Amino acid sequence: MTHRPLTLDDLDRKILSALVANARTSFVEIGREVDLSPAAVKRRVDRMREADVITGFTALVRPGALGWRTEAYVEVHCEGAAPPRRMAEVARTYPEVVGAMTVTGDADALLHIRAADIEHFEEVLERIRAEPFVHWTNSVIVLSHLLPVGTEGGAVAGPDGVTGPDAAAAADAPGPPPVRATGDGPGPRDVPGPRGGRGRPHAKKRH
Repeated sequence: MTHRPLTLDDLDRKILSALVANARTSFVEIGREVDLSPAAVKRRVDRMREADVITGFTALVRPGALGWRTEAYVEVHCEGAAPPRRMAEVARTYPEVVGAMTVTGDADALLHIRAADIEHFEEVLERIRAEPFVHWTNSVIVLSHLLPVGTEGGAVAGPDGVTGPDAAAAADAPGPPPVRATGDGPGPRDVPGPRGGRGRPHAKKRH
């Protein structure tokens, strides 16, 4: 579907800022902030949704609340030219993938993954490596955060959801036992097998 371009004014931007800060903010509350009636705010929000400026509303869940305390970044090296749109479609099918981006350098994409433990992470990694376009991957396990975790434009929060002056102290709290970074080596479609086919190699670990 083709959307007509929409030029945003200052009121639109203020409404967007309020919704980004809290998607559950009512039109009445936003109207008080921007000096508009609730009906006028709703019309502007509807217009921005129709123009695909607002693409949806979602709930942001603290990973620790799900028990997902293992965190890793995975470099994905693709076989051939995998279009970013296809990689995005695949990433959306994994609830453990909390971030995905194309990057410069040797890797084609970088995935940010949260998992319950190392075993859970390995299961997710194996599923990712089984994707047809994945050539091989390289993983780095996060040991600790040097700065409090936050979201762009939002309040900075510590690993347990603490915000404000206590966030830095929460970030310094003891984390999970250290885990070495791992190199995942070639993916399941990476190594030549019998008759020119591709076999399934063992994952390599780098120390």
